[in-house]
Amino acid sequence: MSQTTFLNRQVLYLRPDPARVIVRPFKPATEPRDLNPTDKTRANHIVDRVLALDSEAVASQLADVLENFLGRHRNLLEKFEARADEMEDAFATHGIFSKIQRQLIGAYFLNEYSFEASALFNPSIVPHPDQSDAPKGGLRFILSLRAIGEGHVSSLTFRAGTFAADGSVIVDPTARLASSPRICHRASGPDGDHVELVFKPEEELSERVIFPVTESQSNGIEDARFVEFSDGGRKTYYATYTAYSGRAIRSELIETRDFMSFRLSPLRGTAARNKGMALFPRKIDGRYAMIARQDNENLYLIYSDDLYTWDGGQAMLKPEFPWEFVQIGNCGSPIELDEGWLLLTHGVGPVRKYSIGAALLDKKDPLRVLARSREPLLRPEPSEREGYVPNVVYTCGAMRHNDQIILPYAVSDTFSNFATIKISALMQALKS
Repeated sequence: MSQTTFLNRQVLYLRPDPARVIVRPFKPATEPRDLNPTDKTRANHIVDRVLALDSEAVASQLADVLENFLGRHRNLLEKFEARADEMEDAFATHGIFSKIQRQLIGAYFLNEYSFEASALFNPSIVPHPDQSDAPKGGLRFILSLRAIGEGHVSSLTFRAGTFAADGSVIVDPTARLASSPRICHRASGPDGDHVELVFKPEEELSERVIFPVTESQSNGIEDARFVEFSDGGRKTYYATYTAYSGRAIRSELIETRDFMSFRLSPLRGTAARNKGMALFPRKIDGRYAMIARQDNENLYLIYSDDLYTWDGGQAMLKPEFPWEFVQIGNCGSPIELDEGWLLLTHGVGPVRKYSIGAALLDKKDPLRVLARSREPLLRPEPSEREGYVPNVVYTCGAMRHNDQIILPYAVSDTFSNFATIKISALMQALKS
C-alpha cells in the first residue's frame, strides 16, 4: 500500500513552548492531596512572617512581585486574593488581613507551571461549534493536545484552526497567556469526583488549560479522544481520557458543548479500568458504543445504556500483521463513511515502533470487519523518529470533511503534525 496515493503530510509542526505558563496552587505540598499537620505548620509560618512585616514592607514586597509577574497572567491580584481565601482553612486564628497582606500571602501559595515545557502531542480533532468564520468549502476545527510539564504531569490544552477547500491546514496563532478554569461544582461519588469547570469568556480557546483537579487525575489527564456526538440533532462533544493518579489508571469522560464549560466524570465497569477507550459518534441500535482495549493487546466492541457504565465486550480486532504483532489499539473514535465505520488503529511492531493503520467496520454491526490495512498508513519517517519516545507516530482522533480525512498526529511523544487522506483512494487501498 503506497502512502503517496492517498496520504499527504503537512509541514505544520506544533512544538512545546516552555514560555507558556499558568499559576497553580502551591501549599507547600504535593497537589492535589490535602495538607497534613506538617504542611499546615509550614503554611502558618509563612503567614506569621508576612504579618511581622510593617505595612510599607508588605507594599514593597507586593510591588516587587507584580513587577516580576504582571503581563504573564490575567488578573493576577485577583488570583492572589482567591488563593488566600482557599487557604483559610489551613491558617491558624488570625486578625483581619489588610487587602495587600491578603494579596501577598496568596502569592506565597501559588507557583508558575510551564505546562507544555516537555511535550505537546497525542492530538484529537473535531469540528468547531462555531462555523461562522469558516471559508467557503472549508471547515473550522478544534484541536485538543496533551501537554506535559514539570514532573511529567499531563494536562489538556486546545488550538483552533481551519481546513481549507484546497486541503491545506492552518492553525490559529496561540494566545500569549494561559488560564486554568474555575471549579464551579464538585460532587463525590462511590467511583470518584464529578467536577464541573468553567473558563471566562475573555479567555481565548488556546489559553484554556485543564489541569488535574481530582485525586484520580493527580499525575495526569492523558490522551483525550474527542468526538462530536449526535443524538437526535443535539450535538455534544465527548472525550474519553486516561486519568493517572501516579499509582493507577482508569478511563474518565469529559463533556462540553462550547469548550468553555466542561464536566469531568469517572467511568464505571470492568472495561473502564484500562486506557484507550473511544466513543462512536452516535448510538448504534439505541445504545452507546465504544472501542476499547481491556487486555492491552486486542480491540473490543462494548455497549452501554447510560454512557457511564462499560462492562463486558466482544473481541473484534487482534494483531495480524508484523507491524502490529505486539499490540493494537484505537487511534480515536470511528469516523462514519458511506462505506462503513473507519477505525484508525495503532500497531506496535519490532523495537517498539508505533505505526498507524486502519480498519473498515460494518455500519450496522461494527463487529464485522470489512477491510483492514495490511501495511501502516503512517509510520515514523527518518525526520520524525527522534524525540522523548523514539519511533512513534500516534493520534487520538481524526475528522472527516467532504472527501478527505484530516489526521493530526504526534511524533515521538514530543510534538505534533498533520496529514490529510483522500477517502476514495484509502478505500481502494484497504480493499486491495
